[in-house]
Amino acid sequence: MTGARPGSVKTRPSGSPKRTPNAVSIGWQRGLIELRQFFRERDAVVWTFSLPFILLAIFGTVFNEEIAPGVTFAQYFLAGMIASGLVYTGFQTLAITIAQERDDGTLKRLRGTPMPAASYFIGKVVLVTVTMLAQTFLLLLAGVLFFNVNLPSDVQSWATFGWLLLVGTIVCTLLGIAFSSMPKSGRAASAVVSPVVLVLQFTSGVFFVFSELPSWMQQAASLFPLKWLCQGMRSVFLPDTFAAQEVAGSWELPMVALVLGIWGVVGLVICLTTFRWSRRGSG
Repeated sequence: MTGARPGSVKTRPSGSPKRTPNAVSIGWQRGLIELRQFFRERDAVVWTFSLPFILLAIFGTVFNEEIAPGVTFAQYFLAGMIASGLVYTGFQTLAITIAQERDDGTLKRLRGTPMPAASYFIGKVVLVTVTMLAQTFLLLLAGVLFFNVNLPSDVQSWATFGWLLLVGTIVCTLLGIAFSSMPKSGRAASAVVSPVVLVLQFTSGVFFVFSELPSWMQQAASLFPLKWLCQGMRSVFLPDTFAAQEVAGSWELPMVALVLGIWGVVGLVICLTTFRWSRRGSG
């Protein structure tokens, strides 16, 4: 038998600690679990990805005239539906699913595991981000193939699109987590959350040209982030000449960033102060 040379085999000292996964890596794994669970629910997948396309098909077909020189309603509507997609995947989906997970005890069981609390929320961010990117891609593809929508051709517009997606996703995710504490039960979550989203869509310039809405409705909608997300997206997908059609006569991108930033802070504060891991009265 040939003896091994001293030092040829390295062994880890018995006293050295093992590398433990951090909250981010655990959150990433949690996000993969969230994605698998989501894509196993066929009804939820079909509804999530088909609803924006169905709305685009209906409104883009019925209102097929130009609303300004070189701007069709489909082009206008696409910008609003991309903004709405952030609200669907970030705000509405999280507000409903987290309320249901709280009601059926999932949150309480997860809280009792060694998993850091931050990892749960990171997992939700992964779910929202992947779903949002897929939904946005499909909307852009449908707009180009079926409604002759012209995509931006300059780097600045795509850069604006990028930061709007990033900030919008963060804001809608925080607000969705915050609003999940509003429904008294998981069963009531959809009835509480969905009407809020629908009202915001009708008043924020998604289904109708915002400047044509009553002034009181414009002022009310300006208090909420969806109006500003829609306006920011219009700056990306509509020509600069359309900025004159906006209420302020410009895209107001600094104001868009400011309002979204304020809502992000509001959502974070509400999350930190009101989020509950168990149902009311369950201890």
